[in-house]
Amino acid sequence: MEKSKILQSDFLDIIFENRNKAYGAYDLRRSYRKHITYAITGMLMIAAAFSLLLQLKQDKDSTTKTFITREIDLQSVSETKSQVVMPLQPVEKVKPQTIKLKTTQFSTLKIVDDRMVKETVKSQQDLSNARIAAFTQDGLETNAVAPPVQIKGEGGNTFEHIAASVTSKKIEEEIFIDVQVKASYRGDWDNFLKRSLNADLPVENGAPPGTYRVVVGFTVAKNGKVSDVKALNDPGYGTAAEAVRVIKASGDWEPGIQNNTKVSSRHKQAIVFVVE
Repeated sequence: MEKSKILQSDFLDIIFENRNKAYGAYDLRRSYRKHITYAITGMLMIAAAFSLLLQLKQDKDSTTKTFITREIDLQSVSETKSQVVMPLQPVEKVKPQTIKLKTTQFSTLKIVDDRMVKETVKSQQDLSNARIAAFTQDGLETNAVAPPVQIKGEGGNTFEHIAASVTSKKIEEEIFIDVQVKASYRGDWDNFLKRSLNADLPVENGAPPGTYRVVVGFTVAKNGKVSDVKALNDPGYGTAAEAVRVIKASGDWEPGIQNNTKVSSRHKQAIVFVVE
């Protein structure tokens, strides 16, 4: 090849100068880049198609899981005042009534000068209408003597006269309908319901979707004990019995307070079952 054509010729033309280009090697090297491009493009297309098939298969095999949740709606019960309870007034202790009786001095021993004695002798009429005593005073005329009362002691039995007294009646314990501070659960009520309440019971008994609210009434004594537990309504599907069971299993409560004193009171608690 001439020197003037070397700079203008292709590298393959220089190599295959004076050689048989029709043999095939020349065409193979000339189309090498085109073959490489086709090969890489085809490989990428096959890989993309394979990845697409895998993705479609994954989407087809995957299923959507549906979770049915049942919520327990805890609501506080607003209690209407059914009656007005007057504050407790302190009970005053009634002092025994003392009846002042007429007494007449009958005899007393005191040694004095005879000239200083100026007593008069009481008549039998005066003595019959008065009690005999060491002094004289005006009062209720009576000839009655209080009956003796037997008193037992370490030295034996003895009899003693006592005056009559007025006693006050024993005040019975009252169960309040409304108090200044209402009774409350000792602890976390929400956590207790999650642990103790069978929220799936309405579904197990065939309840349709909806809200089932049970109001339970019970007495909280001043020592915190729960008694007289009753369901005030029954939506059905075993909800009322389950609500009563949970209240009975709740243990001791904080009692209600009236005039800074723990008292027994009636309390209402609502338990709501939600079926979706």
